[in-house]
Amino acid sequence: MTQRAADGARTPAHQRLLDAAVDHFGRHGIGDTSLRGIAEAVGTSHRMLIYHFGSREGLLAEVTREVEARQRAVMTATYDTDLPPLEAGARYWEDTVEATLRYGPLFFELAAHAMQGREHASALREELIGAWLPSVTDLCRAIGLPEAQAGTHARLALGAARGLLLDLLVSGEREEVARAADLLNRLLLLSAETGGAGADR
Repeated sequence: MTQRAADGARTPAHQRLLDAAVDHFGRHGIGDTSLRGIAEAVGTSHRMLIYHFGSREGLLAEVTREVEARQRAVMTATYDTDLPPLEAGARYWEDTVEATLRYGPLFFELAAHAMQGREHASALREELIGAWLPSVTDLCRAIGLPEAQAGTHARLALGAARGLLLDLLVSGEREEVARAADLLNRLLLLSAETGGAGADR
């Protein structure tokens, strides 16, 4: 059991350690560092990390949740501007690529753990999809997709983007993957322009 405030929120000490871990992994990568090594790197003790996160796997799961939450916030901020949709999409994609190069291997490893039902990744099973769909659905509505089809397009966009990020990590073809991401954005906009034609077939 990890240490939380009475209302279930993270305590300030818990959040400070989590922020330090996110920063450390962002600069140095995940690798095979032990919990003791992580504790030393973020200026705390092995005992305190166990107290707050339960295990190395529990810490990594929370790091993943935190990075995903930050990326959702960046997406909302990027698209909540006067930028043309394609320009906003390109800007957000580059930000996502940078985050993926740092945290992507951890994300996909823990996504596999969630699929396997491992306890430390149990919360991720819902959050890696469910936490994203409302924000992406709102974005689909904002570009003009009909209400009845916005959720389906959001799921398609999320799945396709995740697939492209996996492609990036495996192939290393950054420019080719960026072109495919741009095509995905253009197809979503075209679907919006045509009222989602063909989505219900």
